[in-house]
Amino acid sequence: MKVLKLSAQGLPQSWISLEQAVVNYAAGEVRWESGGEIAVFRGGHNAVTGLQSMIRVNSIIGTRGVPNINPFNLRPGLTNSKLFARDRNVCAYCGGHFHESDLTREHIIPFAQNGVDNWMNVVTACRPCNHRKSHRTPEQAHMPLLFAPYVPSLWEDFILRNRRILADQMEFLMSHVPRSSRLLI
Repeated sequence: MKVLKLSAQGLPQSWISLEQAVVNYAAGEVRWESGGEIAVFRGGHNAVTGLQSMIRVNSIIGTRGVPNINPFNLRPGLTNSKLFARDRNVCAYCGGHFHESDLTREHIIPFAQNGVDNWMNVVTACRPCNHRKSHRTPEQAHMPLLFAPYVPSLWEDFILRNRRILADQMEFLMSHVPRSSRLLI
């Protein structure tokens, strides 16, 4: 289970473990919290009061400080699992829905024609369509794209990189996803 760590302004920073979240709470770094309580960590007993120390961890925390980078200038890393999730496991050529093991990263403009490996030049394709298209462009292969590639936003990237998102975390992230996102389909 991961905690969604945000800046004090509410911009996603990282997915952190429960233990890392406890460190943020103990260090006084947590400015605000949202979502539900997902864990309680109990410590020792105070020698004077006899009370046991306790840290309650919420699923979303806003932490102190301002990031020194503009998160909107970040380009999310391209992985097959994030690509397949962006495209909802749908082949961009035949429109079929496939299991991840039956999909490939397909370069719209192939390397053989000076294509590059970036979000705007790749789509999800089933193995038969990828093989059929081969080292040609969609136009050359007479295989039009059913949907256009796009670079995921910061919010979409946080959804794409974590397979086990809690409902309140997903609600928070989805509320910031661009209306044009395929994740809303």
